[in-house]
Amino acid sequence: MGISVLGAQAPISAAYTFTEQSFAPVVQALPEPVRAAVLANPKAFLDDYKPLLTQPADLLILVDKNNEIPADYEPDDLVTLKAPAFPANHPGIRFRKVYLPPLKLLLDASKKVGLKLTISSGYRSWIYQKDLFQRYVAKDGLATAERYSARPGRSQHQLGTVLDFGSVTPEFADTKEGRWLAEHAEDAGFSMSFPEGQETLTGYIFEPWHFRYIGIQACAVQKKWFGDLQQWLTEFHRTQGPILRASLKK
Repeated sequence: MGISVLGAQAPISAAYTFTEQSFAPVVQALPEPVRAAVLANPKAFLDDYKPLLTQPADLLILVDKNNEIPADYEPDDLVTLKAPAFPANHPGIRFRKVYLPPLKLLLDASKKVGLKLTISSGYRSWIYQKDLFQRYVAKDGLATAERYSARPGRSQHQLGTVLDFGSVTPEFADTKEGRWLAEHAEDAGFSMSFPEGQETLTGYIFEPWHFRYIGIQACAVQKKWFGDLQQWLTEFHRTQGPILRASLKK
C-alpha cells in the first residue's frame, strides 16, 4: 500500500493516534493474506478491533503449547453446570458464572432448532490436566498424546471459558449438533479452537467439540480479519493488543 507524505501524517481512525506509517509495523508479522486485507482498509480493522481492547483480559489470552497459565490459576467465579438449564453429561462440570448468559443463549438457540447439545467437559485444574495428560501418554505415547491433549498449564480448559460438547470424538463433526455448532456457535461468542486442517498452526488435531468463549465481537473480528482462526487472533492480541490499546486516543 502506498503511503503519501500527507497520508502518513493523518490519523487512520478518529479513535487512534496511528498513521498509516506507524501502523504498518503493527501488522507486519501477520500471515500475508491477513496483513494484506488489514492494510487495504486499516481504518475498518482498527474500528472493528477497538471493542476487543476493553474486554476482560482472559477472553483472548493466548494459551497454547508455548504459552502457559500459572499452576495456581483458577477463576474465582466457577459454578457447577446443572440440568435442565445446562445439560452436563456427568456431575461436576464447571464454567465461569459471568459467562453463563451467552452459554444459555447458545443452548436455547440449539433447542429452538430441535437439537440436544450436551456438555461433556468444562474447567480443568492444573493438577487434573497433569493427571489426564499422563494417562494419555501412558496409553498412546508422548508424540501421539501431544497431538490431542495439552500438557498441564497449556490447556484452555484451565481458563474456565472452554467447553467440550457431545461425544468428544471426531464423529461429532458429522452430527446435527456438531454441524450446527460449527456454523452458529459464534452467534453466542463461542469459537472453535482447533479447526480441521490446522494442526500445524494450533498444534492439535481437529477438535469439533472444543469451543472457547471469546465474545461475540471477538468472533466477528476473528471471522472477518483473521481467517476465522482463533490462534491467529490470540497470537496477534498477545503481541499487538497492548500497542493498539496504548494508541487509543484519550
